[in-house]
Amino acid sequence: MNSKITLIIGGCRSGKSSQAIYLANQILGDKRLFVATSVPTDKEMDDRVEKHQKERGSDWITAEVPIEISSKIRELSIDSNLSTAIVDCLTLWVSNLMFNNFDDDNILSMTQDLQNALINSSVPIFLVSNEVGCGIVPENALARRFRDMAGMVNQKIAQIADKVIYMVAGIPMIIKDSHKDLM
Repeated sequence: MNSKITLIIGGCRSGKSSQAIYLANQILGDKRLFVATSVPTDKEMDDRVEKHQKERGSDWITAEVPIEISSKIRELSIDSNLSTAIVDCLTLWVSNLMFNNFDDDNILSMTQDLQNALINSSVPIFLVSNEVGCGIVPENALARRFRDMAGMVNQKIAQIADKVIYMVAGIPMIIKDSHKDLM
């Protein structure tokens, strides 16, 4: 049985996005959606976005959705031709929410809404996120809040995910697989 919700988590440049694209490309179908939460604010980010779009190829549709990813996921079920989607990335989504003055309760409420949208989606969805809790405790309140909220969002999505893959140095390690037979 294929996983419907897959969370791919790891550090920066660990291969998360490449793994998501690889797995999504294994799903039969011609129409794939890449939900980008990034809001490029400088030339370097513009160049990264362009590089990633080229890596995905022309059979991917890109939707720039910095805040309302739950609404976009709900739209996926309406499009019967869509074979899969990637949301990249939840960490930037949390950053966008904080930048737009969402408080912690609002972020957790939006995360609950995202959980519901994912559970009810009719297409397999791969979500990419950074593991930000392995480093030192940040010295300022804003950075600690971001780390805490990103960690909470990751936990909530991991709870409902069928599969969770942890990426280290380009190597995927399955840390949760709801469909694997346990002995």
